[in-house]
Amino acid sequence: MLEIHDEHTDKLLHRATTELIIGAAFEVHRELGYGFLERVYQRALQVELIRRGVAAEIERRIQVQYKGAVVGDYDGDLIVADSVAVEIKVNPQYDKRDEAQLLNELKATGLKVGLLVNFGQIKWSTSA
Repeated sequence: MLEIHDEHTDKLLHRATTELIIGAAFEVHRELGYGFLERVYQRALQVELIRRGVAAEIERRIQVQYKGAVVGDYDGDLIVADSVAVEIKVNPQYDKRDEAQLLNELKATGLKVGLLVNFGQIKWSTSA
């Protein structure tokens, strides 16, 4: 199991859940490699998380509100343990729009923790 410990990570919200997600994502990447569509990784990550005993819901309908009125909705990639939003990408590089999408999802859901997971790399690493 992936474990990350230092003075900052020990205080992170939902640390155990995020470690499980990251470990599951590494396993999916190890098994599938890169080059598939986003939806394939989304479903594979859901399967891996459920195998590890963690609830994972794909394409949860998220309502966007403006001053109390629903002004739109969309499907989030993956919500894990009702506490972590996971945005899945398959691009060679991150884009600021990817970060904005995750931040907007956190705002719309009220969740405090989100992960942006990119399966578009030949090799994987963690970055802070």
